[in-house]
Amino acid sequence: MLIGGACTPDGDALRAFIDLARVAGGPIVGITAASENPMKSARLWRADFRKAGVQNIDFPRVRRDSDKADRELAARIDDAGALFMGGGNQVKLVAELSGTQAEASIKALAARGGVICGTSAGAAALTSLTMAGGEIDEEGNLVEQYLGPGFGLLNFETIVDTHFSKRRRLQRLFVVIAGNPELLGLGIDEDTALIVRGHIGEVVGAGGVTFVDGRDSVRFDNADDLEKGRQLTLSHLRVGIVGTHYLLNLRDRELEVLVQGEASPHRRTPPFTVAQASD
Repeated sequence: MLIGGACTPDGDALRAFIDLARVAGGPIVGITAASENPMKSARLWRADFRKAGVQNIDFPRVRRDSDKADRELAARIDDAGALFMGGGNQVKLVAELSGTQAEASIKALAARGGVICGTSAGAAALTSLTMAGGEIDEEGNLVEQYLGPGFGLLNFETIVDTHFSKRRRLQRLFVVIAGNPELLGLGIDEDTALIVRGHIGEVVGAGGVTFVDGRDSVRFDNADDLEKGRQLTLSHLRVGIVGTHYLLNLRDRELEVLVQGEASPHRRTPPFTVAQASD
Protein backbone atom coordinates (compact mmCIF):
# COMPACT_ATOMS: atom_id res chain seq x y z
CA MET A 1 0.00 0.00 0.00
CA LEU A 2 1.49 3.32 -1.15
CA ILE A 3 0.31 6.69 0.19
CA GLY A 4 1.40 9.91 -1.50
CA GLY A 5 2.14 11.71 1.78
CA ALA A 6 0.24 14.19 3.96
CA CYS A 7 -2.33 11.60 5.00
CA THR A 8 -4.78 12.67 7.68
CA PRO A 9 -6.10 10.63 10.63
CA ASP A 10 -9.66 10.84 9.31
CA GLY A 11 -8.80 10.44 5.62
CA ASP A 12 -9.74 7.45 3.49
CA ALA A 13 -6.09 6.60 2.71
CA LEU A 14 -4.97 6.02 6.29
CA ARG A 15 -8.33 4.50 7.16
CA ALA A 16 -7.87 1.91 4.41
CA PHE A 17 -4.54 0.87 5.93
CA ILE A 18 -6.05 0.64 9.41
CA ASP A 19 -8.95 -1.48 8.14
CA LEU A 20 -6.63 -3.85 6.28
CA ALA A 21 -4.33 -4.10 9.31
CA ARG A 22 -7.29 -5.09 11.48
CA VAL A 23 -8.23 -7.82 9.02
CA ALA A 24 -4.63 -9.07 9.02
CA GLY A 25 -4.62 -9.19 12.83
CA GLY A 26 -1.73 -8.77 15.22
CA PRO A 27 0.14 -5.62 16.21
CA ILE A 28 1.30 -2.90 13.83
CA VAL A 29 4.95 -1.89 13.66
CA GLY A 30 5.82 1.65 12.58
CA ILE A 31 9.19 2.73 11.21
CA THR A 32 10.21 6.39 11.08
CA ALA A 33 13.85 5.92 10.06
CA ALA A 34 13.33 8.06 6.94
CA SER A 35 12.87 11.13 9.13
CA GLU A 36 15.67 13.45 10.20
CA ASN A 37 14.14 13.23 13.68
CA PRO A 38 12.73 9.68 13.98
CA MET A 39 11.65 10.02 17.62
CA LYS A 40 9.66 13.20 17.00
CA SER A 41 8.12 11.66 13.89
CA ALA A 42 7.13 8.58 15.89
CA ARG A 43 5.40 10.74 18.51
CA LEU A 44 3.42 12.58 15.84
CA TRP A 45 2.42 9.39 14.06
CA ARG A 46 1.42 7.74 17.32
CA ALA A 47 -0.87 10.70 18.03
CA ASP A 48 -2.41 10.48 14.55
CA PHE A 49 -3.07 6.77 14.89
CA ARG A 50 -4.55 7.35 18.34
CA LYS A 51 -6.96 9.89 16.81
CA ALA A 52 -7.91 7.24 14.27
CA GLY A 53 -8.66 4.78 17.08
CA VAL A 54 -5.50 2.66 16.83
CA GLN A 55 -3.67 1.70 20.01
CA ASN A 56 -1.74 -1.42 18.96
CA ILE A 57 1.02 0.32 17.03
CA ASP A 58 4.61 0.59 18.21
CA PHE A 59 7.50 2.59 16.76
CA PRO A 60 10.74 0.86 17.79
CA ARG A 61 14.04 2.60 17.12
CA VAL A 62 16.06 1.58 14.08
CA ARG A 63 19.75 1.31 14.90
CA ARG A 64 21.88 -0.03 12.09
CA ASP A 65 24.96 0.04 14.32
CA SER A 66 23.44 -2.36 16.86
CA ASP A 67 22.97 -6.05 16.11
CA LYS A 68 20.84 -6.39 19.23
CA ALA A 69 18.48 -3.59 18.17
CA ASP A 70 18.29 -5.08 14.69
CA ARG A 71 17.33 -8.49 16.08
CA GLU A 72 14.70 -6.95 18.34
CA LEU A 73 13.17 -4.95 15.48
CA ALA A 74 13.15 -8.05 13.27
CA ALA A 75 11.39 -10.03 16.00
CA ARG A 76 8.70 -7.37 16.34
CA ILE A 77 8.10 -7.37 12.60
CA ASP A 78 7.93 -11.19 12.66
CA ASP A 79 5.09 -10.95 15.20
CA ALA A 80 3.25 -8.15 13.38
CA GLY A 81 0.36 -8.29 10.96
CA ALA A 82 1.12 -4.91 9.38
CA LEU A 83 3.99 -2.48 8.88
CA PHE A 84 3.81 1.29 8.42
CA MET A 85 6.76 3.35 7.14
CA GLY A 86 6.64 7.12 7.50
CA GLY A 87 8.06 9.92 5.41
CA GLY A 88 11.29 11.84 5.19
CA ASN A 89 14.15 10.77 2.93
CA GLN A 90 13.73 7.51 1.04
CA VAL A 91 17.48 7.20 0.42
CA LYS A 92 18.10 7.41 4.17
CA LEU A 93 15.37 4.85 4.86
CA VAL A 94 16.83 2.30 2.45
CA ALA A 95 20.34 2.91 3.77
CA GLU A 96 19.21 2.35 7.37
CA LEU A 97 17.50 -0.97 6.66
CA SER A 98 19.28 -2.46 3.66
CA GLY A 99 20.96 -5.77 4.46
CA THR A 100 19.61 -5.96 8.02
CA GLN A 101 17.59 -8.71 9.70
CA ALA A 102 14.75 -6.19 9.90
CA GLU A 103 14.69 -5.86 6.10
CA ALA A 104 14.56 -9.65 5.79
CA SER A 105 11.62 -9.69 8.22
CA ILE A 106 9.83 -6.97 6.22
CA LYS A 107 10.13 -9.08 3.08
CA ALA A 108 8.96 -12.17 4.99
CA LEU A 109 5.93 -10.22 6.24
CA ALA A 110 5.06 -9.29 2.67
CA ALA A 111 5.54 -12.88 1.49
CA ARG A 112 3.14 -14.27 4.10
CA GLY A 113 0.41 -11.78 3.16
CA GLY A 114 0.91 -9.08 5.75
CA VAL A 115 0.04 -5.45 5.06
CA ILE A 116 2.99 -3.24 4.08
CA CYS A 117 2.25 0.48 3.90
CA GLY A 118 4.54 3.40 3.15
CA THR A 119 3.68 7.07 2.98
CA SER A 120 5.77 9.67 1.12
CA ALA A 121 9.40 8.45 1.41
CA GLY A 122 8.08 5.18 2.82
CA ALA A 123 6.09 4.63 -0.37
CA ALA A 124 8.93 5.67 -2.68
CA ALA A 125 11.20 3.08 -1.04
CA LEU A 126 8.91 0.10 -1.69
CA THR A 127 9.87 -0.40 -5.34
CA SER A 128 13.06 -1.93 -6.72
CA LEU A 129 14.26 1.51 -7.80
CA THR A 130 13.71 4.67 -5.79
CA MET A 131 14.11 8.26 -6.97
CA ALA A 132 15.06 11.57 -5.39
CA GLY A 133 16.30 15.00 -6.49
CA GLY A 134 15.72 16.09 -10.07
CA GLU A 135 13.91 19.28 -9.05
CA ILE A 136 14.69 22.99 -9.17
CA ASP A 137 15.72 24.34 -5.76
CA GLU A 138 14.84 27.74 -4.28
CA GLU A 139 17.86 29.34 -6.01
CA GLY A 140 16.81 28.02 -9.42
CA ASN A 141 19.45 25.28 -9.58
CA LEU A 142 18.71 21.75 -10.65
CA VAL A 143 19.26 19.23 -7.85
CA GLU A 144 20.99 16.18 -9.27
CA GLN A 145 18.65 13.31 -10.06
CA TYR A 146 19.15 10.21 -7.92
CA LEU A 147 18.07 6.71 -8.87
CA GLY A 148 19.05 3.92 -6.52
CA PRO A 149 17.90 0.66 -4.96
CA GLY A 150 14.70 0.35 -3.00
CA PHE A 151 13.23 -2.58 -1.07
CA GLY A 152 11.81 -4.32 -4.12
CA LEU A 153 8.43 -5.13 -2.56
CA LEU A 154 6.42 -3.75 -5.48
CA ASN A 155 7.42 -5.26 -8.80
CA PHE A 156 6.22 -4.64 -12.38
CA GLU A 157 9.21 -2.32 -13.03
CA THR A 158 7.50 0.52 -11.22
CA ILE A 159 8.97 3.69 -9.72
CA VAL A 160 7.01 5.93 -7.35
CA ASP A 161 6.82 9.69 -6.92
CA THR A 162 4.77 11.23 -4.10
CA HIS A 163 3.13 14.57 -3.20
CA PHE A 164 2.56 14.47 -6.93
CA SER A 165 0.03 17.14 -7.89
CA LYS A 166 0.77 19.36 -4.90
CA ARG A 167 4.48 19.66 -5.77
CA ARG A 168 3.96 19.61 -9.55
CA ARG A 169 6.23 16.64 -10.12
CA LEU A 170 5.00 15.54 -13.54
CA GLN A 171 8.10 17.03 -15.20
CA ARG A 172 10.38 15.13 -12.79
CA LEU A 173 8.64 11.86 -13.56
CA PHE A 174 8.83 12.56 -17.30
CA VAL A 175 12.61 12.98 -17.02
CA VAL A 176 13.01 9.70 -15.13
CA ILE A 177 10.86 7.72 -17.57
CA ALA A 178 12.53 9.34 -20.60
CA GLY A 179 15.87 8.06 -19.35
CA ASN A 180 14.44 4.71 -18.26
CA PRO A 181 11.57 3.94 -20.65
CA GLU A 182 11.17 0.39 -19.35
CA LEU A 183 9.79 1.78 -16.08
CA LEU A 184 6.19 2.50 -15.17
CA GLY A 185 6.05 5.76 -13.23
CA LEU A 186 3.38 6.14 -10.54
CA GLY A 187 2.74 9.66 -9.27
CA ILE A 188 0.59 9.48 -6.12
CA ASP A 189 -1.26 12.53 -4.80
CA GLU A 190 -1.30 13.57 -1.17
CA ASP A 191 -3.75 11.84 1.20
CA THR A 192 -4.23 9.23 -1.53
CA ALA A 193 -3.35 5.54 -1.52
CA LEU A 194 -2.70 2.92 -4.15
CA ILE A 195 -3.66 -0.44 -2.63
CA VAL A 196 -1.99 -3.25 -4.56
CA ARG A 197 -3.06 -6.87 -4.44
CA GLY A 198 -1.37 -9.10 -6.98
CA HIS A 199 -1.09 -7.02 -10.16
CA ILE A 200 -4.12 -4.82 -9.48
CA GLY A 201 -3.99 -1.50 -7.65
CA GLU A 202 -7.02 0.42 -6.38
CA VAL A 203 -6.92 4.17 -5.78
CA VAL A 204 -8.43 5.37 -2.50
CA GLY A 205 -8.42 8.83 -0.96
CA ALA A 206 -8.55 12.52 -1.77
CA GLY A 207 -6.68 12.59 -5.09
CA GLY A 208 -5.55 10.31 -7.87
CA VAL A 209 -2.62 8.36 -9.26
CA THR A 210 -0.91 9.42 -12.49
CA PHE A 211 0.80 6.68 -14.47
CA VAL A 212 3.54 7.35 -17.04
CA ASP A 213 4.54 4.49 -19.34
CA GLY A 214 7.50 4.77 -21.69
CA ARG A 215 7.79 1.13 -22.66
CA ASP A 216 7.34 0.63 -26.42
CA SER A 217 6.16 4.23 -26.81
CA VAL A 218 9.06 6.72 -26.59
CA ARG A 219 10.10 7.84 -30.08
CA PHE A 220 12.66 10.49 -29.14
CA ASP A 221 14.19 11.91 -25.99
CA ASN A 222 17.19 13.98 -24.99
CA ALA A 223 17.33 12.66 -21.43
CA ASP A 224 21.08 11.98 -21.65
CA ASP A 225 21.82 15.58 -22.68
CA LEU A 226 19.88 17.49 -20.02
CA GLU A 227 21.57 20.31 -18.14
CA LYS A 228 18.45 21.86 -16.65
CA GLY A 229 15.19 20.15 -15.81
CA ARG A 230 13.12 22.32 -18.15
CA GLN A 231 15.04 21.36 -21.30
CA LEU A 232 13.51 17.94 -21.75
CA THR A 233 12.48 17.11 -25.30
CA LEU A 234 10.38 13.99 -25.61
CA SER A 235 7.98 12.19 -27.93
CA HIS A 236 5.94 10.43 -26.75
CA LEU A 237 4.67 8.83 -23.51
CA ARG A 238 1.49 7.09 -22.44
CA VAL A 239 0.04 9.10 -19.55
CA GLY A 240 -3.12 8.38 -17.61
CA ILE A 241 -4.83 9.36 -14.37
CA VAL A 242 -6.59 6.88 -12.12
CA GLY A 243 -9.30 8.32 -9.88
CA THR A 244 -10.75 7.11 -6.61
CA HIS A 245 -11.95 3.48 -6.65
CA TYR A 246 -10.74 2.84 -10.18
CA LEU A 247 -8.35 -0.04 -10.72
CA LEU A 248 -4.95 0.03 -12.43
CA ASN A 249 -3.58 -3.17 -13.93
CA LEU A 250 0.16 -2.91 -13.23
CA ARG A 251 1.02 -5.91 -15.37
CA ASP A 252 -0.72 -4.56 -18.47
CA ARG A 253 -0.10 -0.89 -17.55
CA GLU A 254 -3.68 0.04 -18.23
CA LEU A 255 -6.97 0.71 -16.49
CA GLU A 256 -8.50 -2.60 -15.52
CA VAL A 257 -11.80 -1.48 -17.01
CA LEU A 258 -10.10 -1.44 -20.43
CA VAL A 259 -8.15 -4.66 -19.89
CA GLN A 260 -11.47 -6.38 -19.20
CA GLY A 261 -12.89 -4.96 -22.43
CA GLU A 262 -15.40 -2.63 -20.82
CA ALA A 263 -14.99 0.19 -23.30
CA SER A 264 -17.59 2.59 -21.94
CA PRO A 265 -15.78 5.58 -20.37
CA HIS A 266 -18.50 5.84 -17.71
CA ARG A 267 -18.34 2.24 -16.54
CA ARG A 268 -16.06 1.08 -13.77
CA THR A 269 -15.21 -2.18 -12.07
CA PRO A 270 -16.21 -2.66 -8.44
CA PRO A 271 -13.57 -1.49 -5.97
CA PHE A 272 -11.81 -3.76 -3.52
CA THR A 273 -13.37 -3.94 -0.10
CA VAL A 274 -11.80 -4.99 3.16
CA ALA A 275 -13.97 -8.12 3.10
CA GLN A 276 -12.63 -9.01 -0.36
CA ALA A 277 -9.09 -8.29 0.76
CA SER A 278 -9.40 -10.90 3.50
CA ASP A 279 -10.37 -13.72 1.12
